[in-house]
Order: sequence, then structure tokens, then C-alpha cells
Amino acid sequence: MSKTSQILQAAHRRAEQLGLPYSGAVLPDEAYELMQGLPKAVLLDVRSHAEWQFVGTVPQAVNIEWRSYPGMAPNPHFLAQLTQQVDPEAVLLVMCRSGARSDQVARLAAANGYSEVYNVLEGFEGDLDADGHRNSVGGWRQRGLPWVQG
Repeated sequence: MSKTSQILQAAHRRAEQLGLPYSGAVLPDEAYELMQGLPKAVLLDVRSHAEWQFVGTVPQAVNIEWRSYPGMAPNPHFLAQLTQQVDPEAVLLVMCRSGARSDQVARLAAANGYSEVYNVLEGFEGDLDADGHRNSVGGWRQRGLPWVQG
């Protein structure tokens, strides 16, 4: 069994365990592996412009704000932007800062015709550590995956 198949099976098991209405959930390193192994895989980063600029971005990710800083107002054009920029046949890997906003987007995408949707658990910055800081417990950056400073 290929590594890609193993990752997808694990992601589907997580979806069943968590009762997710979309295909599954992957860890950041699994998302990166899928990006390398599946030609139709697209990483969708739904963080705000401020986060992309000041925290960093993933090369080749599609960036569409789900909520805008300051105030975190919803992007009223999100779904239209998604359908313009990402083919509904893509393997959609959705990432935010920690995995919460990306879960909301994964639910929306699955409900609007995207058949293979995966939430990237831990997100770009990971979970809070004991001191209330990110980037030390999980996440895309902490795992040493490719990223650039905005």
C-alpha cells in the first residue's frame, strides 16, 4: 500500500471517529505528502491577509480569506472565490492557523460540491503551548514544512 493510500485511509478513519461531514482530517506532514503525491491536491489557506503577511505562507497554496482582520468579519465572496480558483474535482486540503476556521470551510466546501475535502489539523501555527503561545506544539511551521515569511 502506498504512503498516499495510508494517509487517505487514516484521514477517513479520523472523519468517522470525529463525525465529520467531509472526507477526512490530516496532519500537516500528511497534507504535504498528499500535495507531493496527488496531482489534483490543492492546499487552501483560509487565514487572513494579516496572517499571511506577518506570520508566513506556504508556497503554491491558494490563499482565500475566510474572515478578514481586524474584526474577523466574514468574507462575503468566499464561496465565489473558491469556485473560481479551485476545481471542485481537486483534492482540497484546507488550512488555517489552528484547524478551527479550516473545519468551517471544509464543511462549506463539502456542502457545495467539493467531493474530496480534508481539514489540516493543527493548522499553520499549531496548538497553544503551556504559556499560551503558538508555533511550538504542532502545526505546519513547527514541523519544518516549506513556508516563507510574507
